[in-house]
Amino acid sequence: MARFMTGSSKSSNPPLQLVSLCFTSAVLVMVVMFAAPQNVFALQHVITHRHHRILHAFRFRGLRGALWNPLFRPSRDSLLRQNEEINRLDLPRIQDDDELEALKASGELVPINASESLKIEPSLDPSRRFCRPWTRDFVKDLSEVYYGQFHEQIQLNSAVRTVKVQQKLRRHNRNAAPADGDTASSHLAGITVDLQRRGMTKEQLRFVERYLFYLNALGLVEPEEERRHWCFHVMVSDKYSDWRQTQTIFALSPSPEPAVAPVNTAATELDEPN
Repeated sequence: MARFMTGSSKSSNPPLQLVSLCFTSAVLVMVVMFAAPQNVFALQHVITHRHHRILHAFRFRGLRGALWNPLFRPSRDSLLRQNEEINRLDLPRIQDDDELEALKASGELVPINASESLKIEPSLDPSRRFCRPWTRDFVKDLSEVYYGQFHEQIQLNSAVRTVKVQQKLRRHNRNAAPADGDTASSHLAGITVDLQRRGMTKEQLRFVERYLFYLNALGLVEPEEERRHWCFHVMVSDKYSDWRQTQTIFALSPSPEPAVAPVNTAATELDEPN
């Protein structure tokens, strides 16, 4: 018992070396404060500024995450479905400008023109304002319905691309879809367009989402909502042409907002222009 108590009393006292170290540190801090107070205030400013930056970044990311809740998240599964449709149609992935011009000359690619309901991103190369005929029909129909609802134009940001253009895009943006393989960009076949999301109100976004949800449920489009470039990336099936002929009135009075996203749209997110 005596030995236990003796050991306990010794362990309750801090080691002499630790006391000495704490005293030395305190003296050094006091010396710095009195010798160069401006350095202390500068250090305090840096720490405070960094604290505010970290706090602001945390709050911004949290807010951005809360606001980013799309119905159609970009995913690998979606890219696979887009390429399956291209393969079903036996369409080529357009390699270069020579192939692009040949498809235009044959009428397999048609021009997309600005209208009362559709505007085109000025920076989009005029030589790439082309797509498949059924894709142009989709753009025309959506833009007219959107204009009728909101009296505002919808904007086309991108249409057909060549493999060379996609490869160049990949050099600047590693999140862009590949130029080949099972997940290659469907822009390469001319069946896909990007429509501007940025600047839309919540009501306008939900309107377009419900519109696309309806067509997606019919197997006519494969949409994604890109986060980095804030656009609707929409691949259009050639089945759209036949379906369109059955519509005596091109309706959409969009149905009530769906409670859940379509199957497989919540897979791994990709930040890319596809």
